[in-house]
Amino acid sequence: MPEPRVAIAYDCLFPTNSGGGERVYRRLAEVFVERGSHVDYLTRQQWEAGSAPAATFSVVPVWHGDIYDAAGTRRPRSAALFALALFRYFVRHRAQHDIVVVCALPVLNVFAVQLALLGTRSFIVSDWLEVWDWRKWRRYSGAAVGTIAFLLQRVALHLGHLHTVNSTFTGSRIRHYRRGARPVTLGLVDVAGSATDAPTARPAEPSLVFVGRHIPDKRLRDLLPALVIARTSIESLTLDIVGTGPETAAVTARIRELGLDDCVTLHGRVAEPELQRLVSSARALVNPSEREGFGLVVAEAAALATPSVVVAGVNNAAADLVVDGVNGFVASSIDAQTLADALVRVVEAGEPLRKSTRDWFARARVTSGLGQSVDAITRAYESRRAR
Repeated sequence: MPEPRVAIAYDCLFPTNSGGGERVYRRLAEVFVERGSHVDYLTRQQWEAGSAPAATFSVVPVWHGDIYDAAGTRRPRSAALFALALFRYFVRHRAQHDIVVVCALPVLNVFAVQLALLGTRSFIVSDWLEVWDWRKWRRYSGAAVGTIAFLLQRVALHLGHLHTVNSTFTGSRIRHYRRGARPVTLGLVDVAGSATDAPTARPAEPSLVFVGRHIPDKRLRDLLPALVIARTSIESLTLDIVGTGPETAAVTARIRELGLDDCVTLHGRVAEPELQRLVSSARALVNPSEREGFGLVVAEAAALATPSVVVAGVNNAAADLVVDGVNGFVASSIDAQTLADALVRVVEAGEPLRKSTRDWFARARVTSGLGQSVDAITRAYESRRAR
């Protein structure tokens, strides 16, 4: 049987967009190409004509526009327009793809692809970066839009031929809303990089690093009071903040309010070599996020022998990646004292924890590789095709 022709539908593309989901979908496309498939990556136009990012797969812009509002929340109108663009594309190319992987964020993408490909033999894979409960949707999008989004999510979970997820955490959410579902958990640790002999030595002055968009869900502002408390035990402790977003101004104001100007550095977006330098010189990555579909940044830090501090939560799959005392610590809450205690513990754990973190990554990337996940998708496709 010839290798399947594949389409991947997501409105962001790495490295133009730098989130974890973008990295996963790009690598997914690359692995399919390595297996011999032709891949079309359907996304939105964010560059001048003819200057799409270099890739081993075909980049197909189907829509142009902004997807976030000033607060960093996805715009419902943009979600609808991108979904409409996907629908039109697949109506025009109904017989072109054997496997279609569609990101379920926004969920309208799933409806668009399902409707456009009704009656075809295309194998539809809906990939769920996250599955939210009703309360989370209402907090994110407001009472009316959030309720509608939650109901659409419930319906979309019954569409498509296969579900894929970024974590067992999200897989259990799917099974909660759709009994009998058997989602495939993508092995994503190797997306963070290859196993290396990353050095475990660190500069004498201890530093922490935060990497991510500055949005409310990342809870960057809540990290700052914890840093104040942690510095009462480790006076020389500093924090490097990488990234930007709608909360950057508020974070800057909070730094000044707490008198942290001399120990917190805002770097903005940085090139990959500088990012690796900051992470590999830190005693720990700190990710106090309320929600993560996987937490790829934790694996990326571990590849550099840097442990992580995360915060447990009902919407935070990143906590599943951290084993206390092995590759970091999980704070039980965002409470400043609780988080500060975890920060102090990770710094004081020293080089033995960094060696343990490096060993954890070496093991995890072997058992949690994306190549195995692509093989699982292909087997499911072939099984259905043989019926």
